[in-house]
Formats: sequence, structure tokens, C-alpha cells
Amino acid sequence: MSASAAKIAAPVESLVLDRNGARVSPIGSRAFLLEATGAFDLASQRRIWALSRAVELWSETLEIVPGMTNLLIVLKQTAEDPEALASRLLEAWEQAESIDLTGRRIEIAVTYGGDHATDLAALCDRSGLSDREVVRIHYEGTYRVFALGSAPGFGYLHGLDPRIYMPRKTVPSLNMARGCVTIGGMQTGVAVLTGPNGWNSIGFAELQMFDPMSSMPAVMAPGDTVRFVPASIEL
Repeated sequence: MSASAAKIAAPVESLVLDRNGARVSPIGSRAFLLEATGAFDLASQRRIWALSRAVELWSETLEIVPGMTNLLIVLKQTAEDPEALASRLLEAWEQAESIDLTGRRIEIAVTYGGDHATDLAALCDRSGLSDREVVRIHYEGTYRVFALGSAPGFGYLHGLDPRIYMPRKTVPSLNMARGCVTIGGMQTGVAVLTGPNGWNSIGFAELQMFDPMSSMPAVMAPGDTVRFVPASIEL
């Protein structure tokens, strides 16, 4: 067996490389995940955006999936030398300079409170704030779309005021409606599908966040700026 064939045959599941605040792990035989281990903030995400642009140009790359301070690279075929590929990805991360994406400004009309605000009372109990204070703090925020994921068109929005952070539920809601405006940890977003959901709902948006028949199926894209505008407040 040749040296290259031996490398192909060797299992890659145990290959994990850590260096300078980043970790690369194999995902199956043709994908690698780089995770930035530093602060969960805009500066780190801007480096992920820069890394995405660089890795997208590699001849081996089939697809890239930017996440929340992480990047998944899917290869066209199994890497002959997985360790060398992982090391190259780490080197690209070290060289990645922060960039900003020029996105759109999006306003989303929200009905705060009402039947869909199933978790607003729990958020008030945790934060010590009134329901009106929670709502005001949420709609006064300006948010950046860090990444899309978990469901088609779902935008992970950064910029939530720490006063209304709310951990994800240990037991998800079984049938949360599409359009629920939610908080999960230090992020906020809009549910794009009806079904189980571990985030906390405080209102409802009529805007359809994902339309597979549209030329631009997802309303949001990484780098976009989002504001929530109260259409009504039902408390």
C-alpha cells in the first residue's frame, strides 16, 4: 500500500488539532469544522467571514457553511492527508483578517405579547424586568446576522442586550409557530418553521423568512443589519 493510500485508509475521527485559539475537527470523511474558541463577538465573526472567502477559493472545496464563530468546509473528495488539510485550515484562520460584510438593512414588524409570547412571563421572572421593559429593550436593539442555520433561512442575530439574555429551554416547546420572535441565550431570531423549538418566544412576525420559490429564498444573509419594529404591543 502506498503512503498516500495508507493516509486515506487511516481513520480521521480522532484527528483534532488545536492552535492559537482555534480547533479543527473532522466531520465524517469529507468535511472539517473549524471552531474559534475566543469571544463570541462581532470581531470573531468577521474573521470567520474572512476565512470563508479564502477557503471558498480552494480547489478542494465543494461547499462552505459559515456558522456562529465556526466554519464547516465540505471537500469534493476525501483528503489524501487529513492532518495536512486540517493544519492548512488552521493556518488560514491565523492569517484571516477581520472583514465586514456590506449587508442590507431589514426591518421586521412584530406583534409583541399576545398568544405567541408564551415565554415572556418567564423571561420577566428571570430578568426582574416588566414585560414592557423586555419588549422595549428588544425592539430598541440593532442586530447583525452572524450566520444562517438550524433551519432554512433562520438567522442567528447578535446584539441582544444582556439584560434580556434567556437560556434555551431544557424541554423544547413542541409546536412553536413559524414567525415567533425568539430569544435563545445571547441571540435572538425569528422561527422559520412550525415545530419543536428550544428558544423563548416573546412575540410574532408575519414576514415569511424563507420562501423556497423565491429567487432569493432567505430574507436574511450574513452581514445584514436587522431592526424589530413594534406593529402592536399586546400586554
